[in-house]
Amino acid sequence: MPAPMLIPIDNDPRGYAWGQPGGISRLLGRDATDAPEAELWLGAHPLSPSRIVDGDGQPADLHAWEAASGTRLAFLLKILAAAHPLSLQAHPTDEQAAEGFAREEAAGIPRDAAVRNYKDPYAKPEVIVALEDGFEALCGFRPVDEVLSLIDALELRAPDAVFGAWRERVERSIEEAFVWLLSGDPESRSLVDLLADVSSTDPHNEPIAAAHARDLALLDRLVEEYPGDPGIPVALMLNHATLAAGEALWLPAGNIHAYLFGLGVEIMGPSDNVLRGGFTPKHIDVPELRRVLDFTPGRAPRLQPDRLGNSIVAYRPPAGFELYAVTGDARADIAAAGIAMVVEGEFDLATGEEWMRLPRGSFALVAGAASLTITGAGRLFLAAGR
Repeated sequence: MPAPMLIPIDNDPRGYAWGQPGGISRLLGRDATDAPEAELWLGAHPLSPSRIVDGDGQPADLHAWEAASGTRLAFLLKILAAAHPLSLQAHPTDEQAAEGFAREEAAGIPRDAAVRNYKDPYAKPEVIVALEDGFEALCGFRPVDEVLSLIDALELRAPDAVFGAWRERVERSIEEAFVWLLSGDPESRSLVDLLADVSSTDPHNEPIAAAHARDLALLDRLVEEYPGDPGIPVALMLNHATLAAGEALWLPAGNIHAYLFGLGVEIMGPSDNVLRGGFTPKHIDVPELRRVLDFTPGRAPRLQPDRLGNSIVAYRPPAGFELYAVTGDARADIAAAGIAMVVEGEFDLATGEEWMRLPRGSFALVAGAASLTITGAGRLFLAAGR
């Protein structure tokens, strides 16, 4: 008897402190508690592999399924529910990850050590798609003229020579300003303290304050959430994007980012390599972060989906995975194993002679390349390798 192509799977939310109380359970129509729910992982990553439900001879989870089948999922799919800002972070390229992993292995650093940067030899590019209006993220360094304009506005609120020191470094290069802000020297620390004072100061110039009202509101939030954190002025140099439901950001290797608030679906390389720069008690390695960062300024890196039919669009970044969003009857041809999840309504998923009903809050592994017929109404997401 051939192995099944459609396999039901499940997992439990991970309760990081920045998560929304009961946010993922409510999204999936499950009983919710007041406990923070930050992420639900759908994939084979060994830190939280999806369970195979009613497997009848199948492996216990997708990590074991990969080993047994010889198939490696090209992605990790997540539901993300942020009530508070996540850490400032970036991810390496394939080459940087392989080199960093080999270097730390040779140095004998345990893979679960707090100071370990590279847990595996893989890249972690990612796409985030908003599930609801109002998803907020910081992503990539904003244009230099915008950073300088903001520094001018902040200096009008609280005149101090340290703003001039910040401005001069930005004018020379974003990279120089970034390294200085995270250097911990007395001057950069005084800027962080001054920004806390600016956050509570009445504006001296209303027109300039109005032009930067969104920046000042972000400053207020970050000062309240992470007082004294050197990542605060770094965050002010980044694009602040707000997404409507269905809008997406593409965050390739080297892009510095931090999700601030909202519900989203995230697809990424199946890796746990994260270089952090602030808003976290976890390990921060500024030289290594600097090595992987892309300091090129520009606009927020939005990803436009391809419309494939009346009820289906595809998010196709330049990576080894893609994500379909389906709202009604549709067909999808996937070139490698995938995972389907339903967050609204109910769908039937069929390939060949197999079919499976997926109500809200259910998930399924598609165990290989397949032509899928999808019928129903609501919102279904289908991740797949390319």
